[in-house]
Amino acid sequence: MDRQDYNKAENAVEKARWTINEYAEKAKAYIREKRDNNEEPTREGWMEQAKNNVADAWENTKDAVSDAWESTKDFAEETWEKTKDKAEDVRSEFRKSTN
Repeated sequence: MDRQDYNKAENAVEKARWTINEYAEKAKAYIREKRDNNEEPTREGWMEQAKNNVADAWENTKDAVSDAWESTKDFAEETWEKTKDKAEDVRSEFRKSTN
């Protein structure tokens, strides 16, 4: 796997990870935002917002992992083809030397 792809996947996971303190701060921000807009903050509203944030993070993670998989698969296929070609060259040289 390319180091850049690995870093993308790792960063997506890091973005998805919230600590208890971060959740508390985000909940406070949600409550302030609702009150600033003269709306009633609700548990359900907060849960919906948190669910959307987690869903976005999951999509980012899936994209990064998928990209890493494709890069790794492409690299493996290219390496396999080069190995087969080299083996054929060696086999051909061996045949020439034994005839």
